[in-house]
Amino acid sequence: MSLTEEIKKRRTFAIIAHPDAGKTTLTEKLLLFGGAIQTAGAVKSNKIDTATKSDWMEIEKQRGISVATSVMGFEYKGIKINLLDTPGHQDFAEDTYRTLTAVDSVIMVIDCVKGVEIQTEKLMEVCRMRNTPVICFINKLDREGRDPYDLLDEVEEKLNIQVRPLSWPIGMGKSFKGVYNLYDQKLNLFTPSQRKLSDDRKIFENLEDSELDQLIGQNPADQLREDVELIEGVYPEFDVSEYLDGKVAPVFFGSAVNNFGVNEMLDTFIQIAPAPKSRMTDVREVKPDESKFSGFVFKIHANMDPNHRNRIAFLRICSGKFERNKPYNHVGGAKPLRFSNVTQFMAQDKEIIDEAFPGDIIGLYDTGNLKIGDTLTDGENMVFTGIPSFSPEIFREVVNKDAMKTKQLEKGLKQLMEEGVAQLFTFDMGSRKVVGTVGQLQFEVIQFRLKNEYNATVEFHPMNLYKACWISSKDKKQLDEFVRSKNRHIAYDKDGKLVFMAESKAWLQMVQDNYPEIEFHFTSEF
Repeated sequence: MSLTEEIKKRRTFAIIAHPDAGKTTLTEKLLLFGGAIQTAGAVKSNKIDTATKSDWMEIEKQRGISVATSVMGFEYKGIKINLLDTPGHQDFAEDTYRTLTAVDSVIMVIDCVKGVEIQTEKLMEVCRMRNTPVICFINKLDREGRDPYDLLDEVEEKLNIQVRPLSWPIGMGKSFKGVYNLYDQKLNLFTPSQRKLSDDRKIFENLEDSELDQLIGQNPADQLREDVELIEGVYPEFDVSEYLDGKVAPVFFGSAVNNFGVNEMLDTFIQIAPAPKSRMTDVREVKPDESKFSGFVFKIHANMDPNHRNRIAFLRICSGKFERNKPYNHVGGAKPLRFSNVTQFMAQDKEIIDEAFPGDIIGLYDTGNLKIGDTLTDGENMVFTGIPSFSPEIFREVVNKDAMKTKQLEKGLKQLMEEGVAQLFTFDMGSRKVVGTVGQLQFEVIQFRLKNEYNATVEFHPMNLYKACWISSKDKKQLDEFVRSKNRHIAYDKDGKLVFMAESKAWLQMVQDNYPEIEFHFTSEF
Protein backbone atom coordinates (compact mmCIF):
# COMPACT_ATOMS: atom_id res chain seq x y z
CA MET A 1 0.00 0.00 0.00
CA SER A 2 1.35 3.45 -0.95
CA LEU A 3 2.07 6.20 1.59
CA THR A 4 -0.93 8.21 0.29
CA GLU A 5 -3.27 5.22 0.76
CA GLU A 6 -1.92 4.59 4.27
CA ILE A 7 -2.60 8.23 5.18
CA LYS A 8 -6.15 8.16 3.75
CA LYS A 9 -7.17 5.16 5.86
CA ARG A 10 -6.11 6.75 9.19
CA ARG A 11 -8.19 8.74 11.69
CA THR A 12 -6.49 10.05 14.84
CA PHE A 13 -8.74 11.67 17.43
CA ALA A 14 -9.16 12.33 21.15
CA ILE A 15 -12.23 11.86 23.32
CA ILE A 16 -12.66 14.80 25.70
CA ALA A 17 -15.29 15.73 28.28
CA HIS A 18 -16.08 17.10 31.72
CA PRO A 19 -15.60 14.41 34.42
CA ASP A 20 -18.42 11.81 34.61
CA ALA A 21 -19.89 12.67 31.20
CA GLY A 22 -19.21 9.07 30.13
CA LYS A 23 -16.05 9.59 28.10
CA THR A 24 -14.21 6.43 29.15
CA THR A 25 -17.40 4.35 28.77
CA LEU A 26 -17.77 5.66 25.21
CA THR A 27 -14.13 4.71 24.55
CA GLU A 28 -14.91 1.15 25.66
CA LYS A 29 -17.87 0.92 23.29
CA LEU A 30 -15.86 2.23 20.34
CA LEU A 31 -13.29 -0.49 21.06
CA LEU A 32 -16.14 -2.99 21.26
CA PHE A 33 -17.56 -1.95 17.87
CA GLY A 34 -14.07 -2.01 16.40
CA GLY A 35 -13.63 -5.61 17.53
CA ALA A 36 -10.64 -4.61 19.64
CA ILE A 37 -12.28 -6.09 22.74
CA GLN A 38 -15.08 -8.65 23.13
CA THR A 39 -16.47 -7.40 26.44
CA ALA A 40 -16.68 -3.79 27.62
CA GLY A 41 -15.65 -2.86 31.15
CA ALA A 42 -17.16 -0.31 33.47
CA VAL A 43 -15.64 2.70 35.19
CA LYS A 44 -18.00 2.47 38.17
CA SER A 45 -20.34 -0.53 38.42
CA ASN A 46 -21.22 -3.27 40.86
CA LYS A 47 -22.59 -5.48 38.09
CA ILE A 48 -19.60 -5.44 35.78
CA ASP A 49 -16.38 -6.99 37.06
CA THR A 50 -14.25 -6.05 34.05
CA ALA A 51 -12.22 -2.86 34.49
CA THR A 52 -12.22 -0.46 31.56
CA LYS A 53 -9.42 -0.96 29.05
CA SER A 54 -8.28 2.66 29.08
CA ASP A 55 -8.30 3.17 32.89
CA TRP A 56 -5.52 0.70 33.71
CA MET A 57 -3.45 2.48 36.37
CA GLU A 58 -4.07 1.26 39.93
CA ILE A 59 -5.15 4.70 41.15
CA GLU A 60 -7.62 4.98 38.22
CA LYS A 61 -9.24 1.67 39.16
CA GLN A 62 -9.54 2.79 42.81
CA ARG A 63 -10.93 6.26 42.07
CA GLY A 64 -13.04 5.47 38.99
CA ILE A 65 -11.53 8.41 37.08
CA SER A 66 -8.98 8.81 34.29
CA VAL A 67 -5.75 10.47 35.40
CA ALA A 68 -3.63 9.81 32.31
CA THR A 69 -4.20 9.82 28.57
CA SER A 70 -4.54 6.29 27.14
CA VAL A 71 -3.67 5.48 23.53
CA MET A 72 -5.55 2.78 21.63
CA GLY A 73 -5.50 1.66 18.01
CA PHE A 74 -7.93 -0.58 16.13
CA GLU A 75 -9.37 -1.16 12.65
CA TYR A 76 -13.00 -0.55 11.73
CA LYS A 77 -14.39 -1.16 8.23
CA GLY A 78 -10.95 -0.81 6.65
CA ILE A 79 -10.08 2.39 8.56
CA LYS A 80 -7.19 2.45 11.05
CA ILE A 81 -8.42 4.37 14.10
CA ASN A 82 -6.00 5.88 16.64
CA LEU A 83 -8.01 6.86 19.69
CA LEU A 84 -6.75 8.83 22.68
CA ASP A 85 -8.86 8.77 25.85
CA THR A 86 -7.97 11.84 27.93
CA PRO A 87 -8.46 12.67 31.62
CA GLY A 88 -11.65 14.68 32.16
CA HIS A 89 -10.76 16.00 35.61
CA GLN A 90 -9.60 19.63 35.46
CA ASP A 91 -6.59 18.81 37.66
CA PHE A 92 -5.12 16.91 34.70
CA ALA A 93 -6.00 19.48 32.05
CA GLU A 94 -2.38 19.98 30.96
CA ASP A 95 -2.09 16.32 29.88
CA THR A 96 -5.30 16.78 27.87
CA TYR A 97 -4.09 20.03 26.26
CA ARG A 98 -0.87 18.33 25.14
CA THR A 99 -2.80 15.36 23.79
CA LEU A 100 -4.89 17.70 21.64
CA THR A 101 -1.70 18.72 19.81
CA ALA A 102 -1.31 15.12 18.62
CA VAL A 103 -4.78 14.56 17.12
CA ASP A 104 -6.57 15.68 13.96
CA SER A 105 -10.10 15.80 15.39
CA VAL A 106 -12.06 15.46 18.62
CA ILE A 107 -15.18 13.77 19.95
CA MET A 108 -16.64 15.79 22.82
CA VAL A 109 -18.96 13.94 25.21
CA ILE A 110 -21.78 15.91 26.88
CA ASP A 111 -24.06 14.62 29.65
CA CYS A 112 -27.72 15.08 28.58
CA VAL A 113 -28.71 15.71 32.21
CA LYS A 114 -26.04 18.31 33.08
CA GLY A 115 -25.49 19.82 29.61
CA VAL A 116 -22.38 21.85 28.82
CA GLU A 117 -20.11 22.08 31.91
CA ILE A 118 -17.16 24.34 32.69
CA GLN A 119 -14.40 21.90 31.72
CA THR A 120 -16.16 21.27 28.39
CA GLU A 121 -15.98 25.01 27.68
CA LYS A 122 -12.24 25.14 28.52
CA LEU A 123 -11.50 22.17 26.27
CA MET A 124 -13.46 23.74 23.44
CA GLU A 125 -11.26 26.85 23.70
CA VAL A 126 -8.17 24.68 23.17
CA CYS A 127 -9.80 23.05 20.13
CA ARG A 128 -10.67 26.47 18.73
CA MET A 129 -7.02 27.61 19.03
CA ARG A 130 -6.17 25.07 16.31
CA ASN A 131 -9.57 24.96 14.52
CA THR A 132 -9.75 21.27 15.44
CA PRO A 133 -12.89 19.61 14.00
CA VAL A 134 -15.29 18.61 16.80
CA ILE A 135 -18.09 16.04 16.91
CA CYS A 136 -20.47 16.21 19.91
CA PHE A 137 -21.89 13.03 21.44
CA ILE A 138 -24.76 13.80 23.82
CA ASN A 139 -24.67 10.87 26.21
CA LYS A 140 -26.78 9.15 28.90
CA LEU A 141 -30.12 9.29 27.06
CA ASP A 142 -31.13 6.22 29.06
CA ARG A 143 -31.69 8.78 31.87
CA GLU A 144 -34.33 11.49 32.12
CA GLY A 145 -32.40 14.43 30.71
CA ARG A 146 -33.01 17.80 29.15
CA ASP A 147 -34.90 18.47 25.95
CA PRO A 148 -32.70 17.71 22.89
CA TYR A 149 -33.50 21.08 21.28
CA ASP A 150 -32.49 22.91 24.49
CA LEU A 151 -29.22 20.96 24.58
CA LEU A 152 -28.43 21.93 20.98
CA ASP A 153 -29.10 25.60 21.78
CA GLU A 154 -26.82 25.41 24.85
CA VAL A 155 -23.98 23.81 22.85
CA GLU A 156 -24.21 26.62 20.28
CA GLU A 157 -24.33 29.34 22.92
CA LYS A 158 -21.74 28.11 25.44
CA LEU A 159 -19.25 26.52 23.03
CA ASN A 160 -19.65 29.26 20.43
CA ILE A 161 -19.98 26.86 17.50
CA GLN A 162 -22.79 26.09 15.07
CA VAL A 163 -24.32 22.63 15.46
CA ARG A 164 -25.98 20.20 13.06
CA PRO A 165 -27.68 17.08 14.50
CA LEU A 166 -26.75 13.98 12.51
CA SER A 167 -28.72 11.58 14.69
CA TRP A 168 -31.90 12.04 16.72
CA PRO A 169 -33.24 10.22 19.79
CA ILE A 170 -36.61 8.51 20.10
CA GLY A 171 -37.69 9.40 23.62
CA MET A 172 -35.46 9.66 26.67
CA GLY A 173 -35.02 7.85 29.98
CA LYS A 174 -37.50 4.99 30.41
CA SER A 175 -39.15 5.77 27.07
CA PHE A 176 -35.82 5.76 25.17
CA LYS A 177 -36.13 3.47 22.13
CA GLY A 178 -33.08 4.24 20.00
CA VAL A 179 -31.71 6.78 17.53
CA TYR A 180 -32.37 7.74 13.93
CA ASN A 181 -29.27 8.36 11.80
CA LEU A 182 -30.01 11.58 9.89
CA TYR A 183 -26.78 11.26 7.91
CA ASP A 184 -27.53 7.80 6.48
CA GLN A 185 -31.33 8.13 6.92
CA LYS A 186 -31.57 4.82 8.76
CA LEU A 187 -33.21 3.94 12.06
CA ASN A 188 -31.60 1.31 14.30
CA LEU A 189 -33.57 -0.08 17.21
CA PHE A 190 -31.28 -1.63 19.81
CA THR A 191 -31.70 -4.09 22.61
CA PRO A 192 -29.89 -2.57 25.63
CA SER A 193 -26.61 -4.37 26.28
CA GLN A 194 -23.95 -3.09 28.63
CA ARG A 195 -21.25 -5.56 27.77
CA LYS A 196 -21.61 -7.16 24.35
CA LEU A 197 -22.86 -6.07 20.93
CA SER A 198 -26.39 -7.12 20.13
CA ASP A 199 -27.06 -8.65 16.71
CA ASP A 200 -30.79 -8.25 17.29
CA ARG A 201 -31.13 -4.92 15.49
CA LYS A 202 -34.05 -3.82 13.38
CA ILE A 203 -33.05 -1.33 10.67
CA PHE A 204 -35.62 0.90 8.99
CA GLU A 205 -34.75 2.56 5.68
CA ASN A 206 -38.12 4.32 5.60
CA LEU A 207 -39.69 6.16 8.57
CA GLU A 208 -43.16 5.80 7.02
CA ASP A 209 -42.98 2.02 7.46
CA SER A 210 -46.09 0.99 9.46
CA GLU A 211 -44.05 -1.68 11.27
CA LEU A 212 -42.25 1.17 13.08
CA ASP A 213 -45.58 2.18 14.74
CA GLN A 214 -46.14 -1.41 15.85
CA LEU A 215 -42.65 -1.75 17.35
CA ILE A 216 -42.30 1.55 19.25
CA GLY A 217 -45.89 2.83 19.37
CA GLN A 218 -47.72 5.31 17.14
CA ASN A 219 -47.04 8.43 19.25
CA PRO A 220 -43.22 7.99 19.45
CA ALA A 221 -43.13 7.11 15.73
CA ASP A 222 -45.17 10.22 14.80
CA GLN A 223 -43.00 12.38 17.08
CA LEU A 224 -39.84 11.09 15.38
CA ARG A 225 -41.24 11.84 11.91
CA GLU A 226 -42.21 15.35 13.06
CA ASP A 227 -38.76 15.96 14.64
CA VAL A 228 -36.89 14.79 11.55
CA GLU A 229 -39.01 17.05 9.30
CA LEU A 230 -38.38 20.00 11.64
CA ILE A 231 -34.60 19.42 11.84
CA GLU A 232 -34.25 19.12 8.08
CA GLY A 233 -36.25 22.34 7.71
CA VAL A 234 -34.51 24.42 10.42
CA TYR A 235 -30.87 23.34 10.06
CA PRO A 236 -28.94 23.83 6.80
CA GLU A 237 -27.72 20.74 5.00
CA PHE A 238 -24.60 19.31 6.64
CA ASP A 239 -21.44 20.62 4.96
CA VAL A 240 -18.40 18.40 5.60
CA SER A 241 -15.95 21.20 4.69
CA GLU A 242 -17.41 23.47 7.41
CA TYR A 243 -16.97 20.67 9.95
CA LEU A 244 -13.35 20.13 8.81
CA ASP A 245 -12.69 23.88 9.24
CA GLY A 246 -13.97 23.72 12.84
CA LYS A 247 -17.02 25.91 12.09
CA VAL A 248 -19.81 23.33 12.54
CA ALA A 249 -20.06 20.55 15.10
CA PRO A 250 -22.10 17.48 14.06
CA VAL A 251 -24.16 16.22 17.02
CA PHE A 252 -25.05 12.61 17.83
CA PHE A 253 -27.31 11.35 20.62
CA GLY A 254 -27.03 8.07 22.50
CA SER A 255 -26.28 6.06 25.60
CA ALA A 256 -22.75 4.71 25.62
CA VAL A 257 -23.36 2.38 28.57
CA ASN A 258 -26.22 0.67 26.67
CA ASN A 259 -24.68 0.73 23.17
CA PHE A 260 -27.32 3.16 21.88
CA GLY A 261 -26.24 5.58 19.16
CA VAL A 262 -22.51 4.74 19.26
CA ASN A 263 -22.58 2.80 15.99
CA GLU A 264 -24.29 5.67 14.15
CA MET A 265 -21.60 8.07 15.28
CA LEU A 266 -18.69 5.71 14.48
CA ASP A 267 -20.03 4.92 10.98
CA THR A 268 -20.40 8.63 10.22
CA PHE A 269 -17.08 9.51 11.89
CA ILE A 270 -15.00 7.30 9.57
CA GLN A 271 -16.70 8.95 6.56
CA ILE A 272 -16.30 12.62 7.55
CA ALA A 273 -13.40 12.89 10.04
CA PRO A 274 -10.10 14.22 8.66
CA ALA A 275 -7.17 12.03 7.69
CA PRO A 276 -3.77 13.17 9.09
CA LYS A 277 -3.18 16.88 8.45
CA SER A 278 -0.18 19.17 7.95
CA ARG A 279 1.76 20.40 11.00
CA MET A 280 3.77 23.55 11.66
CA THR A 281 7.42 23.58 12.73
CA ASP A 282 9.68 26.49 13.59
CA VAL A 283 11.01 26.31 10.01
CA ARG A 284 8.10 25.36 7.73
CA GLU A 285 4.83 23.46 7.31
CA VAL A 286 5.21 19.67 7.13
CA LYS A 287 2.76 17.73 4.95
CA PRO A 288 1.92 14.12 5.87
CA ASP A 289 2.63 12.76 2.37
CA GLU A 290 6.26 13.93 2.39
CA SER A 291 8.58 10.97 1.85
CA LYS A 292 10.88 11.77 4.79
CA PHE A 293 9.84 10.80 8.31
CA SER A 294 9.13 13.34 11.07
CA GLY A 295 7.25 13.25 14.37
CA PHE A 296 7.09 14.69 17.89
CA VAL A 297 6.83 13.41 21.46
CA PHE A 298 3.67 14.63 23.22
CA LYS A 299 3.60 12.31 26.23
CA ILE A 300 5.94 10.16 28.30
CA HIS A 301 4.87 7.43 30.68
CA ALA A 302 7.03 5.47 33.11
CA ASN A 303 6.21 2.09 34.64
CA MET A 304 3.31 1.10 32.38
CA ASP A 305 4.30 -2.47 33.17
CA PRO A 306 4.84 -2.82 36.97
CA ASN A 307 7.08 -5.85 36.36
CA HIS A 308 9.48 -3.91 34.13
CA ARG A 309 10.46 -0.40 35.11
CA ASN A 310 10.28 0.91 31.57
CA ARG A 311 9.83 4.37 30.16
CA ILE A 312 7.84 4.93 26.98
CA ALA A 313 7.72 8.09 24.85
CA PHE A 314 4.51 8.52 22.84
CA LEU A 315 5.33 9.85 19.37
CA ARG A 316 2.86 11.27 16.84
CA ILE A 317 4.06 10.58 13.29
CA CYS A 318 3.60 13.66 11.10
CA SER A 319 5.15 12.66 7.77
CA GLY A 320 6.78 9.78 5.90
CA LYS A 321 7.22 6.25 7.17
CA PHE A 322 8.76 5.32 10.53
CA GLU A 323 10.93 2.18 10.43
CA ARG A 324 12.13 0.16 13.37
CA ASN A 325 15.94 0.01 13.89
CA LYS A 326 16.56 2.96 11.57
CA PRO A 327 18.62 5.85 13.08
CA TYR A 328 16.74 9.16 13.31
CA ASN A 329 17.88 12.69 14.00
CA HIS A 330 16.97 13.74 17.55
CA VAL A 331 16.69 17.51 16.99
CA GLY A 332 18.65 19.26 19.73
CA GLY A 333 19.94 15.94 21.05
CA ALA A 334 23.54 14.79 21.32
CA LYS A 335 23.32 11.92 18.83
CA PRO A 336 20.95 10.10 16.42
CA LEU A 337 18.60 7.63 18.08
CA ARG A 338 17.68 4.13 16.95
CA PHE A 339 14.67 2.21 18.32
CA SER A 340 14.48 -1.59 18.24
CA ASN A 341 11.49 -1.80 20.58
CA VAL A 342 8.62 0.09 18.90
CA THR A 343 5.04 -0.56 19.97
CA GLN A 344 1.45 0.33 19.21
CA PHE A 345 -1.08 0.24 21.99
CA MET A 346 -4.33 -1.14 23.22
CA ALA A 347 -4.18 0.81 26.50
CA GLN A 348 -1.27 -0.92 28.34
CA ASP A 349 -1.38 -3.98 26.04
CA LYS A 350 1.03 -3.47 23.19
CA GLU A 351 2.54 -5.16 20.15
CA ILE A 352 5.92 -4.70 18.47
CA ILE A 353 5.67 -3.13 15.01
CA ASP A 354 8.19 -2.69 12.18
CA GLU A 355 6.70 0.40 10.54
CA ALA A 356 4.16 3.13 11.13
CA PHE A 357 2.64 6.00 9.13
CA PRO A 358 1.38 9.59 9.54
CA GLY A 359 -1.39 9.77 12.12
CA ASP A 360 -0.12 6.74 14.02
CA ILE A 361 0.80 7.03 17.70
CA ILE A 362 3.74 4.79 18.56
CA GLY A 363 5.55 4.01 21.80
CA LEU A 364 9.33 4.28 21.89
CA TYR A 365 11.19 2.58 24.73
CA ASP A 366 13.57 5.22 25.96
CA THR A 367 16.17 5.43 28.72
CA GLY A 368 15.83 9.17 29.25
CA ASN A 369 16.97 10.77 25.99
CA LEU A 370 13.52 12.04 24.97
CA LYS A 371 11.30 14.61 26.63
CA ILE A 372 7.87 16.10 25.87
CA GLY A 373 8.03 18.37 22.82
CA ASP A 374 11.09 16.68 21.26
CA THR A 375 11.19 16.22 17.47
CA LEU A 376 12.57 13.23 15.54
CA THR A 377 13.27 13.54 11.80
CA ASP A 378 14.94 11.81 8.88
CA GLY A 379 17.71 14.42 9.03
CA GLU A 380 16.13 17.87 8.89
CA ASN A 381 16.65 20.21 11.84
CA MET A 382 13.20 21.54 12.72
CA VAL A 383 11.00 21.51 15.82
CA PHE A 384 7.23 21.02 15.86
CA THR A 385 5.64 23.95 17.70
CA GLY A 386 2.70 24.34 20.06
CA ILE A 387 3.55 21.95 22.93
CA PRO A 388 4.33 24.29 25.86
CA SER A 389 4.35 23.80 29.63
CA PHE A 390 1.98 26.21 31.40
CA SER A 391 2.70 28.06 34.61
CA PRO A 392 1.24 26.00 37.50
CA GLU A 393 -1.35 27.34 39.95
CA ILE A 394 -0.55 25.38 43.13
CA PHE A 395 2.93 24.92 44.62
CA ARG A 396 4.09 22.45 47.30
CA GLU A 397 7.55 21.76 48.69
CA VAL A 398 8.66 18.11 48.50
CA VAL A 399 9.59 16.71 51.91
CA ASN A 400 11.34 13.32 51.92
CA LYS A 401 10.05 11.15 54.81
CA ASP A 402 12.69 8.42 54.40
CA ALA A 403 16.31 9.54 54.00
CA MET A 404 17.29 5.96 53.08
CA LYS A 405 15.19 6.25 49.92
CA THR A 406 16.64 9.53 48.59
CA LYS A 407 17.87 7.93 45.34
CA GLN A 408 14.47 6.34 44.69
CA LEU A 409 12.79 9.70 45.31
CA GLU A 410 15.16 11.52 42.93
CA LYS A 411 14.52 8.95 40.20
CA GLY A 412 10.75 8.93 40.78
CA LEU A 413 10.44 12.72 40.68
CA LYS A 414 12.58 12.93 37.54
CA GLN A 415 10.54 10.34 35.68
CA LEU A 416 7.13 11.62 36.78
CA MET A 417 8.02 15.20 35.83
CA GLU A 418 9.26 14.02 32.44
CA GLU A 419 5.81 12.48 31.96
CA GLY A 420 4.32 15.95 32.39
CA VAL A 421 2.33 14.88 35.49
CA ALA A 422 3.43 18.14 37.10
CA GLN A 423 6.41 20.50 37.03
CA LEU A 424 9.47 20.40 39.27
CA PHE A 425 11.34 23.56 40.25
CA THR A 426 14.64 23.35 42.14
CA PHE A 427 15.55 26.52 44.04
CA ASP A 428 19.03 27.86 43.33
CA MET A 429 19.46 28.61 47.02
CA GLY A 430 19.21 25.56 49.28
CA SER A 431 18.27 23.15 46.46
CA ARG A 432 14.71 22.95 47.79
CA LYS A 433 12.43 21.01 45.42
CA VAL A 434 8.99 22.43 44.66
CA VAL A 435 6.27 20.70 42.64
CA GLY A 436 3.84 22.89 40.74
CA THR A 437 0.46 21.61 39.46
CA VAL A 438 -2.81 22.95 38.07
CA GLY A 439 -4.90 20.95 40.56
CA GLN A 440 -4.82 19.49 44.06
CA LEU A 441 -5.51 15.91 42.94
CA GLN A 442 -2.18 15.73 41.11
CA PHE A 443 -0.31 15.78 44.45
CA GLU A 444 -2.24 12.70 45.56
CA VAL A 445 -1.38 10.93 42.30
CA ILE A 446 2.33 11.82 42.63
CA GLN A 447 2.40 10.70 46.28
CA PHE A 448 0.61 7.45 45.40
CA ARG A 449 2.87 6.65 42.44
CA LEU A 450 6.11 7.54 44.29
CA LYS A 451 5.13 5.11 47.04
CA ASN A 452 3.83 2.29 44.79
CA GLU A 453 6.24 2.53 41.86
CA TYR A 454 9.45 3.83 43.50
CA ASN A 455 9.03 2.92 47.19
CA ALA A 456 9.62 6.57 48.15
CA THR A 457 7.54 8.32 50.82
CA VAL A 458 6.94 12.08 50.66
CA GLU A 459 4.83 14.83 52.14
CA PHE A 460 3.91 18.05 50.34
CA HIS A 461 4.09 21.29 52.35
CA PRO A 462 2.18 24.35 51.06
CA MET A 463 4.21 27.27 49.73
CA ASN A 464 3.20 30.90 49.44
CA LEU A 465 3.80 31.27 45.70
CA TYR A 466 1.67 32.97 43.06
CA LYS A 467 3.34 32.19 39.74
CA ALA A 468 6.36 30.51 38.13
CA CYS A 469 7.70 32.72 35.32
CA TRP A 470 10.31 31.59 32.86
CA ILE A 471 12.78 34.45 32.34
CA SER A 472 15.01 35.54 29.49
CA SER A 473 16.81 38.66 28.26
CA LYS A 474 18.70 39.77 25.18
CA ASP A 475 21.21 41.32 27.58
CA LYS A 476 23.10 38.47 29.30
CA LYS A 477 24.75 40.85 31.78
CA GLN A 478 21.36 42.19 32.91
CA LEU A 479 20.00 38.65 33.23
CA ASP A 480 23.00 37.59 35.35
CA GLU A 481 22.53 40.66 37.56
CA PHE A 482 18.81 39.91 37.97
CA VAL A 483 19.53 36.28 38.93
CA ARG A 484 22.14 37.42 41.47
CA SER A 485 19.92 40.07 43.07
CA LYS A 486 16.82 37.81 43.22
CA ASN A 487 18.72 34.62 44.04
CA ARG A 488 16.30 33.63 46.82
CA HIS A 489 13.45 33.54 44.28
CA ILE A 490 15.31 31.87 41.38
CA ALA A 491 14.74 28.23 40.51
CA TYR A 492 15.42 25.91 37.57
CA ASP A 493 12.85 23.72 35.81
CA LYS A 494 13.58 20.08 34.86
CA ASP A 495 15.27 21.24 31.64
CA GLY A 496 17.56 23.68 33.47
CA LYS A 497 15.67 26.80 32.30
CA LEU A 498 15.70 29.83 34.62
CA VAL A 499 12.42 30.43 36.49
CA PHE A 500 11.41 33.35 38.71
CA MET A 501 9.13 32.25 41.56
CA ALA A 502 6.81 35.19 42.32
CA GLU A 503 5.08 35.35 45.72
CA SER A 504 2.19 37.61 44.73
CA LYS A 505 0.61 39.26 41.71
CA ALA A 506 1.42 42.77 42.96
CA TRP A 507 5.04 41.91 43.70
CA LEU A 508 5.48 40.30 40.28
CA GLN A 509 4.13 43.45 38.64
CA MET A 510 6.55 45.60 40.64
CA VAL A 511 9.53 43.41 39.66
CA GLN A 512 8.48 43.54 36.00
CA ASP A 513 8.31 47.35 36.18
CA ASN A 514 11.72 47.58 37.87
CA TYR A 515 13.43 45.27 35.37
CA PRO A 516 12.05 46.18 31.91
CA GLU A 517 14.94 44.46 30.15
CA ILE A 518 13.95 41.06 31.63
CA GLU A 519 11.20 39.14 29.81
CA PHE A 520 8.76 37.12 31.95
CA HIS A 521 7.04 34.16 30.23
CA PHE A 522 4.01 32.22 31.48
CA THR A 523 4.65 29.19 29.27
CA SER A 524 7.95 27.41 28.71
CA GLU A 525 7.75 27.80 24.92
CA PHE A 526 9.25 31.18 24.07
